[in-house]
Amino acid sequence: MRILVVEDEQAMADAIALGLTKNGYAVDTVYDGEAAIEAVDVDAYDLVVLDLNLPKVDGLDVCRHIRDNNMSMGILMLTARSSTDDRVTGLDIGADDYLIKPFHFAELLARIRAILRRENKQRDVILREGKLTLNPNNMQVSFDGNPLSLTTKEYGILEYLLVNKGRVISQEELLEHIWDNNADLFSQTVKVHINNLRKKLDSAGADNIIQTIKNKGYLIEGNSSAET
Repeated sequence: MRILVVEDEQAMADAIALGLTKNGYAVDTVYDGEAAIEAVDVDAYDLVVLDLNLPKVDGLDVCRHIRDNNMSMGILMLTARSSTDDRVTGLDIGADDYLIKPFHFAELLARIRAILRRENKQRDVILREGKLTLNPNNMQVSFDGNPLSLTTKEYGILEYLLVNKGRVISQEELLEHIWDNNADLFSQTVKVHINNLRKKLDSAGADNIIQTIKNKGYLIEGNSSAET
């Protein structure tokens, strides 16, 4: 999943981005509201971590821009403002949740996971396909009870395909949601990571879970229901 962090305190923004990256997210970072609007207009994000007190364009106006343009990405507001009115206004204009500074990073992660589940209409925390399970809370993947050791990108691809079971996902969409702005759009990086992921799944006994749909992309068909 791809996240945009919008925070004018660069040290905090970079710390959040580093923590999110370590937890398997692709992260881009900007430090003012004007840059945030430019970013969401160009790239497809699953969620925006949005500070309210921003230079150039206020966080509330960034939130309005996203919703006025019918962008469906989740929005988690960060605020040091003590006024309840500001938080209520943010929620009323389309933010999904808010977090008051200072906060614990674990709570930030939990709120992000909750918003992403709602955005993807995903009722269950644990993602399943047959004997394959993926737990976003600890980034653990297993097949028939046996853990799989995946790289961050392999995990991200598998999670995105599981969240979107039954829908063909193009290479371009995977690049948009699993890689950040530093990705080489003309490389074979998606195919390489898909092939490596398949080898690990096949070795564990989970062969043919990821299908290739010629000239269209990749698919986890979704023959098994996800259950907690």
